[in-house]
Amino acid sequence: MGNELDVGSLRGWLADVLAEDLDGGVDATSHATVAATAMATGDVVARRDGVVAGLALIEPVVRLAGDADCDVVLRVADGDRVRAGDAVASVTAATRALLTAERTLLNLLCHLGGIATETRRWVDAVAGSGCAVRDTRKTTPLMRRLEKYAVLCGGGVNHRMSLSDEALIKDNHVVAAGGVAAAYRAVRAEYPGLVVQVEVDTYDQAVEAAEAGADLLLLDNMDVTELRRVAAALGDRVTLEASGGLTLDRAALVASTGVDYVAVGALTHSAPVLDLGLDLRTAPEGG
Repeated sequence: MGNELDVGSLRGWLADVLAEDLDGGVDATSHATVAATAMATGDVVARRDGVVAGLALIEPVVRLAGDADCDVVLRVADGDRVRAGDAVASVTAATRALLTAERTLLNLLCHLGGIATETRRWVDAVAGSGCAVRDTRKTTPLMRRLEKYAVLCGGGVNHRMSLSDEALIKDNHVVAAGGVAAAYRAVRAEYPGLVVQVEVDTYDQAVEAAEAGADLLLLDNMDVTELRRVAAALGDRVTLEASGGLTLDRAALVASTGVDYVAVGALTHSAPVLDLGLDLRTAPEGG
């Protein structure tokens, strides 16, 4: 996917997300406490250091919450590092719409910023090795596009977006097909133009898959010694990706083995959020 967020294609999805918060009604608290004519300006502020992602979502969420004329000023760009206390964006809108949008908007920005921040930590850890940090399909259902975009904001690269983008022959496919080479031949025969990656657990499987013609090898749960052995033998013939059991404190060591990628499911399935808040700085009229 590209490095820019296609907000237009997400509008319907965002409407559904906001509708879940309203559950067929209105924001009762905001409607009771804030005049319909009141306007306010709010700042989206970082509560801790990190990397931001998803800022283009601010405007459509506020518009969908009830103010088609809201004004959003971005103070930073997606992928920028921010410090606690930094304002990342300012929004001027009808106060009711701004307050209605607040939690939905922060949920999205905090989650995506957390992924971008965690990705940047891994990217920094392997800097200078020539190895890239890659995500997986271990994403939240219906949020894969956003989460993978956040990985890009953190300096990582994307693996396949869907099961149809490229083939990944995993251990269960190998069992079902009767072997690594047999599984590869079956996929290649059915989809001759598709990139084919093969998951392998041992050096011998890696050699078999490379000789069969695999484009990429997913080296699953191999120790550093085995990774170096595979890279020395096959690194000039096939792209190599280390996966499984990776931790941040060992990232540089694994990257130094000669692999092209480290695949990190934790980027999307367990990254802590980047804490952000919305602070009103002008009081609503008549509120």
